[in-house]
Formats: sequence, C-alpha cells, structure tokens
Amino acid sequence: MSPKQQRGEATVDRLLTAALQVYAEGGRQGFTVNAVTAASGVSLGSLYHHFGSFDGLAAGLYIRCLGQLCDEVFADLNRTRTPRTGVRALVKAYLRFTVEHRDAALFLHASAYSGYLATHAEEIRAFKAVKFASIAEWLRPHIEAGEIAPLPTPVLEVLVMGPVEETARRWLSSTYDIDLNQAARILPDRIWRSLRPD
Repeated sequence: MSPKQQRGEATVDRLLTAALQVYAEGGRQGFTVNAVTAASGVSLGSLYHHFGSFDGLAAGLYIRCLGQLCDEVFADLNRTRTPRTGVRALVKAYLRFTVEHRDAALFLHASAYSGYLATHAEEIRAFKAVKFASIAEWLRPHIEAGEIAPLPTPVLEVLVMGPVEETARRWLSSTYDIDLNQAARILPDRIWRSLRPD
C-alpha cells in the first residue's frame, strides 16, 4: 500500500471514529457534519472526498459497526455442534456486544429509524447479504437434517435475530426495564423452539 493510500485509510478511520464519538455524546441532534469535522480535525473537503456526503459518512459508520457486530456475533456459530447451542451462542454474543460496544450498538439501532441511510440502501443491503450469509450457511445443514423447519431464509433470520435485536434496542433506549442477563437465559430456548419443525 502506498503512503498516500495509508494516509487515506487513516483519514477514513479518524472520521469514522470521531463520527461514532459525536453520535454517542450528542445523539441524533448532535450528529452533524460540523461536529464530526471538529472532533476529527479533518476538513469538510476531505470528508466529502472520502464519503461523498455526510449521509455517505453515516452509511460508512453503519457498515463499520454492523461488520463489527456480525463478526463478533457469528464467530461462535461455526464452533457449535447443534442448532440449540448455536442459538445460545448467538444470543449471548449479541447481548455481550450490546454491552461492550454500547456506542456502536446504539448507532446501529437508532440508524434504522433515520433518513440518512436511505441514499445508500443498496450498498448496505449488499453488505448485509454478505454478512448474513453466514447464518444461512449455518442453518442449511440443520435444515437438511430436519432439525430446523424449512422456512424461507429471511423468515428464519427474523425468528433468530428479531427477539435479540428488540431486546437490545429496548435496553439501549433506557425507557424499558429489561435485564440482559435474564434475557440471555430465557431467549435461547424460546428462539430455538420457534425454529424447530412442527
């Protein structure tokens, strides 16, 4: 990699790191282009050079946070031997990520309700397809063995991820009284039962 490319990557990293910090400290209201350039020390021109727009920066941050979440959550799946232990590992990893990387988890969950990702929906959809392919790969042999109901992959993803995502969203919002340790004990078996064949 050339020195120019290294500088470019360092600038992108600085902008994304500052953007997450700005969002964590100021929420959606404080998440502005001026706040990010001030926190990062990177010029507006450089931000636009690397991301095209502030929405592009937000999409880049979303993709970075989602990649980190998926890498951590799906890492344990390939080490499990049964679908039941796989669901347990996934639930625990997701909730652990939510606690250990609260800022990233908050940005991911809040971004679902924002407008700044709309112009990059195709890019985000393609990234999700690649990352979520590991769930499909993990599910496939268990479906073929008759251990998991042969439902459409998107429906299976909702059954597996939906309850965990909603639990994390509620905990992050601080408006619900939810115990993540209790959820980590209860959710895996409930999710597992929803996946079993009739």
